[in-house]
Amino acid sequence: MITAYATRGARLERLDLGQRHLGEALWIDLEAPTDAEEDAVEAAIGIDIPTREDMQEIEVSSRIYREGGVLFLTAQVIASPEAREAEIGPVTFAVLPDRLVTVHYHHPRSLGYFADWAARHDTALEGGLDTLMGLLEAVVDRLADILEAEARNHEALSRAIFAAHRPSGKADTLQAVLQRIGRAEAMNGKVNESLATILRLLTYLTSTPEAADGPCLHARQLHVALAQLQDLKSLREVAQAQSNKVRFLLDATLGVINIRQSDVIKIFSVVAFVFLPPTLIASIYGMNFKHMPELEWPWGYPMALGLMVVSALVPYLLFRWKKWL
Repeated sequence: MITAYATRGARLERLDLGQRHLGEALWIDLEAPTDAEEDAVEAAIGIDIPTREDMQEIEVSSRIYREGGVLFLTAQVIASPEAREAEIGPVTFAVLPDRLVTVHYHHPRSLGYFADWAARHDTALEGGLDTLMGLLEAVVDRLADILEAEARNHEALSRAIFAAHRPSGKADTLQAVLQRIGRAEAMNGKVNESLATILRLLTYLTSTPEAADGPCLHARQLHVALAQLQDLKSLREVAQAQSNKVRFLLDATLGVINIRQSDVIKIFSVVAFVFLPPTLIASIYGMNFKHMPELEWPWGYPMALGLMVVSALVPYLLFRWKKWL
């Protein structure tokens, strides 16, 4: 799908491609493009759109390069963080002096958020790099929102773990808590990966402000990029702290599980010990020897029952006194 935007005054406006040409666009967004759509964009602006396989390469030289006066940057961007399993995928930014082309095969909401915001607010979008800076800022803001939401989820997880001993039917089971911890760690890892790739792009842009081949940052854009670098470094510290929190929650959950298992084993051990003396007495008087004087006593049966009750009660009271129960 091709979505194109141009500036109208100081705001971004979506182009009606049925009436206007792609060459007028400031920003062209390609979401899961077909071969025909790629050919149309390549013919309109004269660049080679990277394939999906090219975008998934992990080498830095495949994610950041200049070719034919165009700067190609690829970053991992999260989509649909509200879903049960957040999706992450590469987004390639093809930066030309006068326009920007984005290519992706998933649906990152941060791109749509930027388009909506730029349509409602005055912006200084004059070329490809201005648009790139605005998009990266929207992506970073979205990652910050995700980290804030994850921090609240971690607090809820912490309360669920340390309240697991309460006999409430509304409390989460430890199995459910473990699943939530797994999802939290997966989300945190995806956020960290996205932050790392965007940090790499901005580091490249700020370390090479001048380039003979392709667009380069001017003073205002460089100031914006440096500010975003500081935000990214802070967010990575937050992500690292949250990763440590998730590991602590996992250790705490496993500790609670071990304690509960130990409690179950302790109960079985106490029950076995409490019933051991009565079992011994019943076994003695269940033997079929001919000469057992107690069998002839009128009070032999009550005596045996009394011995069994006392022999079971004494260990139970002892365990209660020692606070083992």
